[in-house]
Amino acid sequence: MTSVSLAIGIVLASLLIALIVVRGAIAYAHRRGMMDLPGQRRSHTIPTPRGGGIGIVVAVLLTMPLALLTLPAAWPIPVVLSLSAATLLVAAVGWWDDHRSLPVLPRLGIQLLSAALIAFALATGGMSWWWVPLLVLAGGWSINLHNFMDGIDGLLAQQVIFVGVGLALLAYAAAQPALMTAAASLAAAALGFWYYNRPRARIFMGDVGSGTMGLLLFALVALLWRVDWHLLWPALILSSSFVADATLTLLGRMVAGRRWYTAHREHLYQWLVRSGFTHAGGGACYLAWNMLVAAPLAALAWAWPAWAVPVFIGTYLIATAVWILMKRQCLRRVSHKVCHVAS
Repeated sequence: MTSVSLAIGIVLASLLIALIVVRGAIAYAHRRGMMDLPGQRRSHTIPTPRGGGIGIVVAVLLTMPLALLTLPAAWPIPVVLSLSAATLLVAAVGWWDDHRSLPVLPRLGIQLLSAALIAFALATGGMSWWWVPLLVLAGGWSINLHNFMDGIDGLLAQQVIFVGVGLALLAYAAAQPALMTAAASLAAAALGFWYYNRPRARIFMGDVGSGTMGLLLFALVALLWRVDWHLLWPALILSSSFVADATLTLLGRMVAGRRWYTAHREHLYQWLVRSGFTHAGGGACYLAWNMLVAAPLAALAWAWPAWAVPVFIGTYLIATAVWILMKRQCLRRVSHKVCHVAS
C-alpha cells in the first residue's frame, strides 16, 4: 500500500468511526439521562443529549497515532505516546464531567497536566525547556476557550473542520505527510460528528469533546511550530474567530468585575442568537469570517513569511474591531426587542 492510499484510508476511517460512535452515543445518552436542559444561560430550547464528542475522540485515538507513526516524516514515539495520553486524560475528565459535574480545580489540573505532557515530549525532542511553561499555559487556554465556544448547534464542529483542514494544508506545504494526515483525520472526525450536531442538533459535543478539541488543535499547532516556526502565525490566524471571541469576552467580564469563571451568555455567538439569529445564522457569521478573512490572511502569512507577524497582528486587530461592532449591534437589537415587548 502506498503512503497516499494509507493516508486516504486513515482519513476515511476517521470519518466512518465518528459517524458510527456518535450514533451510538445518542442512544447511550438517552438511556443514561445525559441531557442538556434549556435554561437562562443556554441557547437551545429543547432537551438535547450530550457527550457526542466521544465519537471524535475514539476516531482520533484510532487514526491519528497511526498517521503520525507510519507515514513519511513520522514523529518520534514519545511525542505520539504523549499526545495520545494527553488526549485520553482530557477526554476522560470531560466524559466524567458529562456524567457528573466535577469541581473546577481537578479539571484544570488534568488539563494543565495534559498540556505539560505534550510540552515535555517536545522539549525532550530538542525544543528549549524555556518554552515549556508557555506551552502549558497555551494548551490550558486552548482547552478552555474551545469549551467556552461550544454553545450553539454545529459551531465548534464547524470550526474544528475549518482549522483542521487549514492545518493539514500547512503541513502539506511543509512536506509533512504524517502531520497533514493527522490534521485531516481530526477534521474528518469532526465532520462525522457535525452530521448529527448541525442545526437542529441531535446531540451536543459535551465536555468530552470540546476540551479534547482544544487540546488537539493546540497540539497540532505546536507540532507545526516545531517543523517551522513561521507556520505558527498562519496557524493562529486560522483560529482567530474563536480566540478573539473567547479572549475578549473573558477580559470584558474581568474588567466589569463579574465572576468570569461561571457560566454565562456573553460570547458574541450567544448574543447573535439572543438578538434573533438562528443557530445556523450565527454559525454562518463565523464561517464567513473564516472563509473571507481568516483563510486569505493565513495564506498571505504563509506565502510571505517576512510579513507573517504584521499580518497576524492585523488579523486580530480586525477581529477585535468586528467583535466590538457586532456585539454593539446585537445589544441594540436586543434592547429594541425588549422595548417592543414592553410597549
